[in-house]
Amino acid sequence: MTMNRQWVLARRPVGQVGLGDFARTDAEIPVPDLLKGEILVRNRILGFDPAQRGWMDQGAGYMAPMALGEPVRGSACAEVIASQNPAYPVGSFVRGLFGWQDYAVVAKAGETAPISVPEGVQPEEALGVLGAASLTAWAGIKTVGRVKSGDCVLVSGAGGAVGSMVVQIARLNGARVIGIAGGAKKCRWLTQDYGTDAAIDYRTENVSARLAELAPEGIDLFFDNVGGDILEAAIAHMALHGRIVLCGSISSYNDEQPAPGPRNLSRMISYRLQMQGFILLDHLDQVPQASAELRNWLSAGQIRYRTDIQHGFDAIPATFLRLFTGANQGKQLLTIDT
Repeated sequence: MTMNRQWVLARRPVGQVGLGDFARTDAEIPVPDLLKGEILVRNRILGFDPAQRGWMDQGAGYMAPMALGEPVRGSACAEVIASQNPAYPVGSFVRGLFGWQDYAVVAKAGETAPISVPEGVQPEEALGVLGAASLTAWAGIKTVGRVKSGDCVLVSGAGGAVGSMVVQIARLNGARVIGIAGGAKKCRWLTQDYGTDAAIDYRTENVSARLAELAPEGIDLFFDNVGGDILEAAIAHMALHGRIVLCGSISSYNDEQPAPGPRNLSRMISYRLQMQGFILLDHLDQVPQASAELRNWLSAGQIRYRTDIQHGFDAIPATFLRLFTGANQGKQLLTIDT
């Protein structure tokens, strides 16, 4: 390969993100005249997350917005092909936010800092079951949510990469778990594969009515990946002193204007509820512990996972859009052709 293929952000999406918001371009492969501490990587597999949509908007956030004309920021598992950092030798694999491109020069610090992939861990596992989504699930349910045995736990977006790990980690910690997902297939996964005690199909069922049936004594802990009407319904059924963990709000990522609500926040006062947002970047010190526990559970066959792997560099934008139609069947990945 003589060029560095890239998908760049051509314009900031307005409302629903679409293929026209991205442009395919070629750049020169970065010359490996690296500074001390830098490495040159070749991306092998990309991972996709709903949070990328928020990074495309102009404005303040926990990360700087993507720059127009620059490769779209996104996670990747990559091979080190040149190195000025002994921690990352040539031939080793790393993961990080290396973008929608074939090659990237990566510094030892900052938002694109590489994380070594342990020997024996496959690239699909590094971005999937052992990747950022699972680490987010671990930190959110254990550290922020403080899950404990006997809790009634509700998880929205439970069929997704984060949610499917949350329900399993909660179950492994002795909780009773209810999952919310879209479609009969994903609801079957929740009960048959991931071990939830019950599943609610928000597309065909009245979520509030089902919560009244399934959690008559209230929800102790709600892990929310969706926001909007689902969050409002959960607030209405929280138990006294319940905890709400806000991880994502995919229902509104493509809204041109913020939707009103939830309309029942006064219940948080009378029921003395706690609601806290979080991001994984605030819990990086816990990554070694979380990674070790996830690997132990995986080795023991105590957690299950799905990956949806698409193929081909030209399919990258369309693969990202699958996240917003529910087309992905598990963690969304794409292998880059050579």
